[in-house]
Amino acid sequence: MPCQTAEDQQTIERLIASRASGYSLPGEFYSNEAVYRAELDRIWRCGWLFVGHTCEIPRPGDYLTFSVDADSLIVVRDDDGGINALWNVCRHRGTRITTESQGRAGRLVCPYHQWTYGRDGSLVSCRGMQEDIDKSELGLRHAECRQVAGLIFVSLSDNPPDFDAAAECLAPLVTPQGLERAKVAKIVDYDVAADWKIVWENNRECYHCNVNHPQYIKANFDHYNADDTSERVQARISDAVERSEEKWAAAGLAVSHRRTGMTDFPSSGPTGWFAANRTPLVEGFKSETLDGRQAAPLMGDYSDADVGTLRIRTLPNMWNHSSCDHAVSTRLLPAGQGRTAIRVTWLVDEHAVEGQDYQLADLMPFWQLTSEQDWQLCEQVQLGVRSSRYVPGPFSTYKEYNVDAFVRWYLEQLGKDSRR
Repeated sequence: MPCQTAEDQQTIERLIASRASGYSLPGEFYSNEAVYRAELDRIWRCGWLFVGHTCEIPRPGDYLTFSVDADSLIVVRDDDGGINALWNVCRHRGTRITTESQGRAGRLVCPYHQWTYGRDGSLVSCRGMQEDIDKSELGLRHAECRQVAGLIFVSLSDNPPDFDAAAECLAPLVTPQGLERAKVAKIVDYDVAADWKIVWENNRECYHCNVNHPQYIKANFDHYNADDTSERVQARISDAVERSEEKWAAAGLAVSHRRTGMTDFPSSGPTGWFAANRTPLVEGFKSETLDGRQAAPLMGDYSDADVGTLRIRTLPNMWNHSSCDHAVSTRLLPAGQGRTAIRVTWLVDEHAVEGQDYQLADLMPFWQLTSEQDWQLCEQVQLGVRSSRYVPGPFSTYKEYNVDAFVRWYLEQLGKDSRR
């Protein structure tokens, strides 16, 4: 539902033109109301958005709610085991059916006048209404919903982009992790005082890692780049790749990122919004835990702990880091100008028992610390880019190539005139 005026459109075009190639975005991109409204229309209401995991709603009637600005969906498991995404808007007078973030319902009942809907969205009853009302025309509206390897995606668009390419890319890499056969170990929600773009820009580089992420750099090689990879470090990386390739081949797994630095993402073109890769961990690390030890039973199809780390990214709102024994998904949602609602979810094998097979104190700190370190940095960036003295600075071609790629992807999306 586009809401830009001609003046808004002129503002967007002016700002896009003002960005110098290879430099960070001008400050108005993080504070201008017209920009925020355009992002909602041209990015958040156009593409595919990560909602959560199929294992979060395992039984008929289990549901999640998912909101972007004023738009809200109920993502519910139906009686046949499928998953429906229903607009959280009563067909009587528009009341939200539920304000709960998660729950289970036999029927979906509007709290205002008790119009009642089935798990498939059909209108079951509407007491007090005239007898000739056609209930078949008044079911909850459906949004597009897709699943791949235990991940749920929805689109707020009536005409979303093709999802098949994403499914074909992600399924072979993600399926061995067994996310469909997982369960939630812990969810932590954050209200971060930073624009969602700043959160992504931080995620797309490890320039800041050596000083700010002492836990992360012990387990991973991607904080090294072409400018600071010594022969000794390169030999360690090559050894890890060779060892992993030989061992993983028998299990049908493969190293998909072999060089220093972070894998390229996003890429240009219509398929640039998703990616996944498997990367070796530093020698001695079997899992992304503080000591590198396996902290929970093996997940999915894994028969050995040495599987490196699986990384999944989908724009505009998800990344996931999965080890042999647990997976960690991070979901972003815009929460107003300069704020981002972030949900971090830890998953383990569906049969793992807390306190017996795993301890949260062993499972969580690696990514909880790394995430919270990032949120603090992002909030400082948000304060800085709002300063009257902020001037965009140059990106490092060694370390910030993915930040530049993200900015180019973002400007491409923002440049699409939603009035067309």
